Amino acid sequence: MESSEFIKEKIGNFNPEIAIVLGSGLGELADEYTDIAIPYAEIPGFIKSTVKGHKGRLVFADIAGKKVVMMQGRNHFYEGHTLGEITYPIKVLKKLGVKTIILTNAAGAVNESFAPGDLMLITDHINCMGQNPLIGANDDTLGERFPDMTEIYKQDLLNIAKTCAKNLNINIKQGVYLANSGPSYETPAEIRMARLFGADAVGMSTVPEAIVANYCGLKVLGISCISNAASKAGGTALSHEEVIETTNKAKVKFKELILEIIKHI
Repeated sequence: MESSEFIKEKIGNFNPEIAIVLGSGLGELADEYTDIAIPYAEIPGFIKSTVKGHKGRLVFADIAGKKVVMMQGRNHFYEGHTLGEITYPIKVLKKLGVKTIILTNAAGAVNESFAPGDLMLITDHINCMGQNPLIGANDDTLGERFPDMTEIYKQDLLNIAKTCAKNLNINIKQGVYLANSGPSYETPAEIRMARLFGADAVGMSTVPEAIVANYCGLKVLGISCISNAASKAGGTALSHEEVIETTNKAKVKFKELILEIIKHI
């Protein structure tokens, strides 16, 4: 409540209905649409982001006639935070009145038919982080102790996103996102394991946020920007710079898709 009251004092009568979490290299949308910006470091309970490509601020803007709040960057498990700490902002967004959240990330391709620069709608996920963000005392004002996880990524939002992609002539992919703790990239053997598990893409975020958002009753849409092949056995080494470079190339169609989706939610 302290966090949400602090934010409400800053934004006045701006009542966000849609939230977007902008992943690595995808924060430019918040640069183009900024009515009010609050650095995480100023918000009680929030943690300053330490990852390159994440500005670390909460941005409020009118987009396509909708009240939108964007997390320009996120915190990660691999930075040394608990899953409870990194998902704390999702609970605050719920308290601010958000109903729908769009989670984005940069991810490595597990599905061999995917190429760097592709956009993938997340249809389901696999949590391989070894922990769950809901462990601990339950807050009954936010959600039930044992939330159902049958349909985290809502089919109606997926249908909207697919229609929007078709209208924009974007060849959108769909698939299962597997989350590991990071910060090391996966080994070739781990990618083979992920493929056997049924994963199409792999990354180091999003799943804890999706779990908490679903628990809080938010409608969730997830979109991955495929930034690289997940493990290049015998090839060029993976790097975070490659991730940023690829997402920069894909950001035009990514922004177009997000803006079109917002119009139709």
